[in-house]
Amino acid sequence: MDDNWVLQVKDVSKAYGDNPVLNKVNLSLKRGEIHALVGENGAGKSTLMNILFGMPVIHETGGFTGEVWLKGRKSEIKSPKDAMDAGIGMVHQEFMLLPGFSVAENVKLNREPTKPNWFSKVAGPKFETINLHKMGYDTRQALDRIEIGVDEWLPLMGMPVGHRQFIEIAREIDKTDLSLIVLDEPTAVLTETESSRLLSALNKLAGSGIGVLFISHRLDEVFEIADTITVLRDGEVICTVPKHEARVENIAEMMVGRKISNSKATQPGRTTGNGNILEIRNLSVDMPGEYVNGVDLNVRKGEILGIGGLAGHGKLGIANGLMGLCHSAGTVMCDSQEIPLNDSRAALDAGLVFLSEDRRGVGLLLDESIEDNIALASVVSRNKFVKKVGPLPISVEDGKSIREHAREMISLLDIKCTGPQQSVRRLSGGNQQKVCVAKAITMEPEVLLVSEPTRGIDVGAKERVLSVIKRLNAEKGITVVMTSSELAELRSMCDRIAIMYNGKIHGILSPDAPDAEFGFCMAGGGGVPGD
Repeated sequence: MDDNWVLQVKDVSKAYGDNPVLNKVNLSLKRGEIHALVGENGAGKSTLMNILFGMPVIHETGGFTGEVWLKGRKSEIKSPKDAMDAGIGMVHQEFMLLPGFSVAENVKLNREPTKPNWFSKVAGPKFETINLHKMGYDTRQALDRIEIGVDEWLPLMGMPVGHRQFIEIAREIDKTDLSLIVLDEPTAVLTETESSRLLSALNKLAGSGIGVLFISHRLDEVFEIADTITVLRDGEVICTVPKHEARVENIAEMMVGRKISNSKATQPGRTTGNGNILEIRNLSVDMPGEYVNGVDLNVRKGEILGIGGLAGHGKLGIANGLMGLCHSAGTVMCDSQEIPLNDSRAALDAGLVFLSEDRRGVGLLLDESIEDNIALASVVSRNKFVKKVGPLPISVEDGKSIREHAREMISLLDIKCTGPQQSVRRLSGGNQQKVCVAKAITMEPEVLLVSEPTRGIDVGAKERVLSVIKRLNAEKGITVVMTSSELAELRSMCDRIAIMYNGKIHGILSPDAPDAEFGFCMAGGGGVPGD
């Protein structure tokens, strides 16, 4: 076989028990090519990536059929180490970082540079000292290539998900023997500016001869960066086409098997006129990587308020501070009653519910079932799904109603699973996010705080999730405060959009304000301060 092909996948099939996930998938990637793989959540993309990287879940569940060829040779990849030795780098959709380590320690993990010492000269190179100067230098170089200014020795613990995504990518970019890099939704948690920065870095990597397999639900990015596009649906390749022969609308329809609606979810500038449900004064939040210092903001009852801004300027910190997940100071009133800060239970009792941007770290119990993840928070904080035991003053969980409700949520959000009892860990990243949405809906909030609600969700599921949030707002009067890195998403959903800059609300704009006004406000100029 021609070794000009850095990767060739031939007739690869995979099933988990009786559930087929991949069916005779074929895919080829040349040196220096950027090949985009697109498809709905549950289409099999992540399973294919796990096969390429030799993840244990593949071999612990019976392996796969078919062949994988790397650089012209048939390959037997049975572990991540085999994949790395073969020159494959992988940026997973879910972070593979160690929170107790620094940025540099994560980037150089298992590849730490060393230097001789007096003992190693006698006992051998295994006793050499870690070269901290070179470790820091190499990490700084990798971070600079993707234009992220985070300190290389800063602890990873508590960093925003956007920063962690860049660090994942920096770890792979730092490797010197790469021939193929696989990126699974690398821009899902990034702002538009950050995404552009990353796409530029990937173009440079491809220009150096590295093959790039790029998985994304953002079709505008796919059409900006890809040379070739492959559509995967229900575990099968629907088409592989050069980008110049493809159209966005056709690719989207092939992904989901139906036409996609592009209509706006709300009418711009809708006025509620019901007074304020939240009044935030002089809020400061201690969240690593997010600067929140002196936020003043009013949220009107029944509106959908968007919060946007560049990474690090504080947009993610507001909700985390209100919910007591990060230490905060200031004054917060909900329905004219003050909410004690740094007290998650008080926030829940006041009717606030949070859909976190960090679904695996905050939003889910990964080893529990779908039905338990959806219902348990409501059992504990809302006393839902419980029944009395005879005449005794004792209540127990009502397993039947929990399962019935879980089935309703699975249908409403189109969660691709084997049933309510399936472990959440076994779901794709996008379907895990849908479980988080279902949990938040089940809590019946007065105010729903949502951060990056469509992170890692495909174009069809994104439409469904945003539609559900809009229905909660329109039909049940739930106030929504929605933080997103995607300006287009905020503009399609929100009545007003608050822009964070340097820790404060720099301006509040109408969703139909010009692009230039949003850009100017995010950069610290323009904007219309107010409530």
